[in-house]
Amino acid sequence: MADLSSAEDEGDLQAQIEEIEALSSIYGDEWCVIDEASRIFCIQISNDLEEPKLTACLQIILPPDYPTAAPPIYQINAAWLRGSERAKLANSLEDLYVEHAGESILYLWVEKIREFLVEKSQSSETVGQPELVHMTAEEEVDDDDDEEDVPDYGALKMNTENAHLFMDHTNDEEIPPIKHGNPITDRRSTFQPHLAPVVTPRQVKMVLEKLYENKKIASATHNIYAYRIYCEDKHSFLQDCEDDGETAAGGRLLHLLQILDVHNVMVVVSRWYGGILLGPDRFKHINNCARNILVEEGYTASTVRHMLLKLLQTYSKKYPAEIH
Repeated sequence: MADLSSAEDEGDLQAQIEEIEALSSIYGDEWCVIDEASRIFCIQISNDLEEPKLTACLQIILPPDYPTAAPPIYQINAAWLRGSERAKLANSLEDLYVEHAGESILYLWVEKIREFLVEKSQSSETVGQPELVHMTAEEEVDDDDDEEDVPDYGALKMNTENAHLFMDHTNDEEIPPIKHGNPITDRRSTFQPHLAPVVTPRQVKMVLEKLYENKKIASATHNIYAYRIYCEDKHSFLQDCEDDGETAAGGRLLHLLQILDVHNVMVVVSRWYGGILLGPDRFKHINNCARNILVEEGYTASTVRHMLLKLLQTYSKKYPAEIH
């Protein structure tokens, strides 16, 4: 029984780590770490990124058994939010938690609050301008021991019924156009993203083969990739990822693609190791590379904020009770 409990705790911690990394990548400076050890975070939310009329600060504490058995502990700080309006918003957050019990919920909560702010700003005159909350994120601890402790998510493999799609046979498919993003360098390690539109697994293979024709890319220490292909006939996604020796990196990259809800695209991040261990920072750079090139190539809205609001409106249709 103790072993089972320990395994569940480790699963919850890993889920929290992945969720926090994805949210940090999506929301950038508006995401703030208050106390990493105590799992306390906050995010400033506004009705509009460019001309905010209403803002609120969501502070959260993640219990050890979140997300499988307990909800986040939260507080919404907004001077204008009172009485029935605060109760209405709290009820909507609780309904979301019940609907998605056992799943990571913070992204849905943030966008539900944003939807609430948009509706309020459109329906009534706001008296006074709420004060903006400015908080400085603590620097992330570079714990090199984390290099070995992260579980391997490379087991996300295709169903065997799709394996024939990778077989070599005559086809008239062209190699999809490949875009190369701007590199990120940290302590002599360099990360560079590559992106290609894909609609079949065979195109994934073609893109990889084309990339490896480039001697510089082929010499990278790791070429991490993930892809998502939407199957119209089955109303489901064909998706996979590869760590290429960077343990858990592929699973985290795929998790980012899932949260951004991108379709029919493949992202590869090449890493050239510079001789200095980066600890958890390496995952941050991989996700930031991927997010940047997805935004640049139009796979998200002109701003991530507007895209996320649109996702919220269609979320219930695309993701019924079980989210992948």
